[in-house]
Amino acid sequence: MPFRAAADGDRTRQGAVVLGLLAVLLFAACLISLGIGPTGVGLRDLWAYATGNGDSLSVQERVILEAVRLPRTALGLLVGAGLAVSGAMMQGLFRNPLADPGVVGVTSGAGLAAVAAIVLGNTMLAPLAMLLGNQFLPLMAFFGGLFNTWMLYLIATRDGRTSTTALILSGIAIGALSAAFMGLLIVMADDRQLRDITFWTLGSLGGATFGRVLSILPFIAAVLAVVPFVARGLDALILGDAAAFHMGIPVQRLKRIVIVAVAAACGSTVAVAGSIGFVGIVVPHLLRLAMGPSHRFLLPGSALGGGALLLIADSVARTVAAPAELPIGVVTALFGAPVFLFLLIGKNGAMRDMP
Repeated sequence: MPFRAAADGDRTRQGAVVLGLLAVLLFAACLISLGIGPTGVGLRDLWAYATGNGDSLSVQERVILEAVRLPRTALGLLVGAGLAVSGAMMQGLFRNPLADPGVVGVTSGAGLAAVAAIVLGNTMLAPLAMLLGNQFLPLMAFFGGLFNTWMLYLIATRDGRTSTTALILSGIAIGALSAAFMGLLIVMADDRQLRDITFWTLGSLGGATFGRVLSILPFIAAVLAVVPFVARGLDALILGDAAAFHMGIPVQRLKRIVIVAVAAACGSTVAVAGSIGFVGIVVPHLLRLAMGPSHRFLLPGSALGGGALLLIADSVARTVAAPAELPIGVVTALFGAPVFLFLLIGKNGAMRDMP
């Protein structure tokens, strides 16, 4: 299912307009996330706080805004941006509009490490859990994702060249192996651990703190920093590795940069928010239809769109069943799965490109 190489004319102006609209959407999503919830801090109170008239807020309302909603909004923005940019990079690298960060085994590796931390944190891994404290689970998930990516890279690289086909096939195998070990750990879990595992695998921004925001910020910032340097190379890869090489693109170095960037982004997001599906597939795919295939616009657009989508999904998760909270992965799946199926089987969907 390769991308079509031909462009539908110059879509620079269209891409710029869509980026502007996405920026407005992200700003609105931030306001919604900060101003809507089961408690009494609304948009009017938020405006008063932003304009320096926060004295009208009670102590409880200020605590809710500063200690709960602000870090949660910041975390959702970073997680959504990281997942969507990772998806756009993976789709460009594999020349496949249905590629997902999970293809390289980051999500499965992070999930396996997180389940191991939950189930074995009081037994085999107790000394490590005591040493790391509250950072035990996030760090386990992060390094689990990086380990799977490192193994995948070693398997798929021969004579200094990394095969994208080998990456995909190895990713499927490693993902299945990780799922098998995860199943074994789940059998060993008690009722409380099973609830924790279920909540983790469905994803949540609950318990967000500025500490978690700062822990993920360097990784997402590094991924966004490489966007200007990989955009042209990913555009060239649409024509194939050989054509990109003859255009002066260092193909092997580009693949390494993208793989490491995706590992850092997905590993860190799973570490702080659990597994959240469909953001990395649906957002880049929709934006590719709206602004064209140029990664110069697609990658920053994915960052804006992914952040906005996750903040809106989190607002729905917090309010639709208040005072209870839905896992955010449920909301993104309810939205993303129908959109994904529509894109897959629609008139110009990905299945139309299948031989």
